[in-house]
Amino acid sequence: MEQRSPHTVLNIALIGDHDPRITAHRAISMALQRAAEATGLSVQTQWLATDSLTSQTNLSLFDGFWCTPGSPYRSLEGALLAITHAREQRRPYLGTCAGFQHAVLEYARHVLGWTDAEHGETAPDSARAVISPLSCSLVDAHDRIQLVENTLIAKAYGTLETHESYHCRYGINPEFESTLLDGDLRASGYDTQGDLRAVELKGHPFFVATLFQPERAALEGHTPALASAFLRACARPPV
Repeated sequence: MEQRSPHTVLNIALIGDHDPRITAHRAISMALQRAAEATGLSVQTQWLATDSLTSQTNLSLFDGFWCTPGSPYRSLEGALLAITHAREQRRPYLGTCAGFQHAVLEYARHVLGWTDAEHGETAPDSARAVISPLSCSLVDAHDRIQLVENTLIAKAYGTLETHESYHCRYGINPEFESTLLDGDLRASGYDTQGDLRAVELKGHPFFVATLFQPERAALEGHTPALASAFLRACARPPV
């Protein structure tokens, strides 16, 4: 598919409760700026606070959605509403850290029909906490990620291995992992311990979520490959 003219401005929604004290929030703006320069695209971003999102919010104004770190969100339902829109309307979606967690939760509730699915950070006593505390907290941690061949994320990186940074305490609950990955949600990356660290949706033009924070590479003067791939997907006509 042809991409839009580089003179066309892409409107990117940043889903989350913006806080300049959060390292990833500062990094995302830099990552998108570097990715825009690398791809020759023009980008305009707008933070959408989760508690501002309702059924009346016109999400069709946006070419893509980046669901950002910084949970617990002020409105879990607001975040899920945006993720549902991106999934159902086949608009490019990138979720990092909390964006990974809530993409999995949205899938569990609205695709698998698990209406009682919860995030263990906000509902720790839930019988169906599909997101639960990691066995080892990944706060300011670094690790090697093995990417699954022929996935969107592997194509974005152009390799099957990458080193990434984390600031995370929650991930997929191992109790539900095999069932969650039994349909259109597929594993696309694992850490050195074999734990799931990236997922994507089969059949979607671009729906990628990582527990790590690739945006942090921008703070070290690098252009995150995944941010560039996300913008290229946003520049393609809707399918």
